[in-house]
Amino acid sequence: MKKIASFTIDHISLLPGIYVSRKDTTPGGDVITTFDVRMTAPNRQPALSIPALHAMEHLAATFLRNHPQWGSKIVYWGPMGCCTGNYLLLNGNYQSSDIVELLKETFRFIADFEGEIPGATPKDCGNYLLMNLPEAQMAALDYLKVLSSSDLPLSYPSLNS
Repeated sequence: MKKIASFTIDHISLLPGIYVSRKDTTPGGDVITTFDVRMTAPNRQPALSIPALHAMEHLAATFLRNHPQWGSKIVYWGPMGCCTGNYLLLNGNYQSSDIVELLKETFRFIADFEGEIPGATPKDCGNYLLMNLPEAQMAALDYLKVLSSSDLPLSYPSLNS
């Protein structure tokens, strides 16, 4: 079988950053941009815990879908299976630089969040107890440092032969 595009990225050189993973065109002609919101260096830094990612998913999805400017463009926010980051899908043709400020706002929201996590009830979530807000907040603070870096990676490393 042919390798899918996301498995052709050089994960040995990949650093935390924001990457355009793919752009797809819908049957109606709209472009959906998929962002790789990479929070840890794969295979070199510890992966994020599933409870932290789950809490982050609830908080980020709620924040993003309610955002006054970007809310109507949000298609999806969710964790990567490898637990090194999240995917953000936006309706529109975007570059990584277009969403730096949005991600800063999102991760600041997570880092500063107080109270009950939205949707963290047995009625609203299929695994509502599998969340860790303090871990999500620590990960958000770490990623805010990446987002504020003057050398924030915004494009994938070149492929190794």
